Amino acid sequence: MKSVITTTISAADAAGRFPSSSDLESVQGNIQRAAARLEAAEKLASNHEAVVKEAGDACFAKYSYLKNPGEAGDSQEKVNKCYRDVDHYMRLVNYCLVVGGTGPVDEWGIAGAREVYRTLNLPTSAYVASFAFARDRLCVPRDMSAQAGVEYAGNLDYIINSLC
Repeated sequence: MKSVITTTISAADAAGRFPSSSDLESVQGNIQRAAARLEAAEKLASNHEAVVKEAGDACFAKYSYLKNPGEAGDSQEKVNKCYRDVDHYMRLVNYCLVVGGTGPVDEWGIAGAREVYRTLNLPTSAYVASFAFARDRLCVPRDMSAQAGVEYAGNLDYIINSLC
């Protein structure tokens, strides 16, 4: 799984060299942010059901037409699948926070997602709205510390930008 540490080591190895000073500074910065990432991961894990429900609800509130006949959420089964997808991405955000890199999202969430959603007639804008709501709903210090919030929001931004 890709992380700052594995990427740094892989790049140095591919070039047949030791990691450079700038490589090591990048790794050090990643390690220094680890406590904040783990705090965010813990808070998300302990409250993920509410986060997923609120994010999914925000999506359907913004795009209420999705529940019309012939649309992506025209049955309870399809609505449940949308919530399942949001839950899947939130788990990937959690994994990214633990790993300290975007590897989990890159490997399991982004690759081919837009094409799959287009094929199934699922608008990526609805998912983007869910993740933007989850990001914007964050309240520091109520939900987590400022640095943990930066790490959490950064991962959501990465997903949002990848789906746009």
